[in-house]
Parts: sequence; structure tokens; C-alpha cells
Amino acid sequence: MTKETTILADAKRTGVQGPIAARVTAAVAPLLAEPRAAATQTSQYLSGARLAVQEVRDDWLRVRGADQYEGWMHRGYIVDTEAASGRDERISLGCVTRSAEGRTRELPLGALLDGDEEVVAGETVRSAELSIHFPTEGAAIAGSALRFFEGASYLWGGVTPWGADCSGFVQTVFAVHGLPLPRDAADQARMGVEVPARGDSLVAGDLVFFSDREDGRITHVAIAIGDARVVHLALGRGGYAVESLWSDGDAYVTGLRSRVRGARRLVGTV
Repeated sequence: MTKETTILADAKRTGVQGPIAARVTAAVAPLLAEPRAAATQTSQYLSGARLAVQEVRDDWLRVRGADQYEGWMHRGYIVDTEAASGRDERISLGCVTRSAEGRTRELPLGALLDGDEEVVAGETVRSAELSIHFPTEGAAIAGSALRFFEGASYLWGGVTPWGADCSGFVQTVFAVHGLPLPRDAADQARMGVEVPARGDSLVAGDLVFFSDREDGRITHVAIAIGDARVVHLALGRGGYAVESLWSDGDAYVTGLRSRVRGARRLVGTV
């Protein structure tokens, strides 16, 4: 039995006494609302993500990620580990890899490669060079949203170009630029500084927030890309869409504009 397996086995036998360190090994690991396979997916963690195990129920683990989001994950998606993050990890920008044993897998944007994986297609960037290729500038962030998520489908709880919801899309795009955000749109709406939610005031990289609830709680988020346009992942559009939010003639856009509740600026402009 490996050391990693022993850590989990001891926890299952004696009960968790403080968080256990774990790492995602699957390309994409679903985070669920309950410890059962048919439960609702609330988010995802990607290959290499470090998790803290809070509770163990047979093969189900209640885990918390670096974004402090918590839910249930099956044991099959992770390995127990006490290893710290590497100093110069390789981050997928959408790639296919092959391991030393010949195993091939596809990794989405934001996933971490294992140390022995060889890239056979696609792109990666080393974590030490992330700020060079993905600066913390509004225009660059808007450009990444357009580049990486074009054509993405809407998926509740998703965080990758293979399928994402509105806040998962925003979280992943900003993370590539070294800006960690909370998972939910309502929490993202507390970040940065408030700016007027008008087409003539928004600049690329601003976040625009919406609500369809009577209490005004934020339920949707989009990224401004300039020229009074936003990009978002919306169920009503089936996924990725660019909208001229302050134009007329489109019933969907008119309804979306009526639900605008504010905007926030998280980065400076260039």
C-alpha cells in the first residue's frame, strides 16, 4: 500500500482530524452537491488542483479547493498527497499529452500537467512565465475570453471551454491572468471597485452583473470587451455569446439589459 493510500485509509478508519491534502488526477473532476453520482454538479476542479479533504464517507470526499469552494468528489478522481505545488508547473492552454507509460489524455485550459507528460499537440505555458504571456490588463483578459471560450457550450458547474457556466467562465479566464476569483457570480460582484454599468463607462475586462431575482441577488456575470459589448456563457444562448448590450432590436439583449445590476473593475486599463 502506498503512503498516499494509507493517508486516506487511516482517515476512513479513524475519522478526519483536520484536512487531508489531495490532488486531482483526472483531466476534469466534478464537484457535486451530495455524495452520490447522480447529484447536481456545482463546480469542477482540474488536473493538478490541490484540495483539502474535510470529510470522508466511504468513497466520497467532501473537499475544498483554493477558491474555498466546497463539495463532494469521488475518490476515483484524486490521489492523496502531502506534496507541495511545483515552482514551475506546466499549465495547459488546451493540449494533448502522453505519459512515460504511453497514456494519452486531453487537458483543458487551466489544467496542470504531470511532470512526466510530453505535449503531443496544443499549447502549454510554464507557471513562472504566466504573467509574461497573460498580463493583468483588461484588454488582455477580454482577449483571452474571446480566444479560449469561443464556441463553448453552457454547462452548469463547468469551468472549462469544454463546457462552463457564466461564473466558471469568468473564474477561469481571470485565473489564467493570475487573478484568482471566487466561484459564484454573487461573490465575484464583491471584488474590485464599482463602476457605472453603462456602455460608455465600461472598458475591456470589467465585469457586468445581472439578476433575475426579486431580491436582486446576482445570478449572472459577463466580461466587457469594449465598444459597449460583453462576452458571456449564457443558458439562453446555449453557451458562448458576444452581445452589443446597449443596442436595440434583439429581444434577448433587451431582456438581458433590463437585468443589469452593476459593474466592477478588477484591473487597471492600458
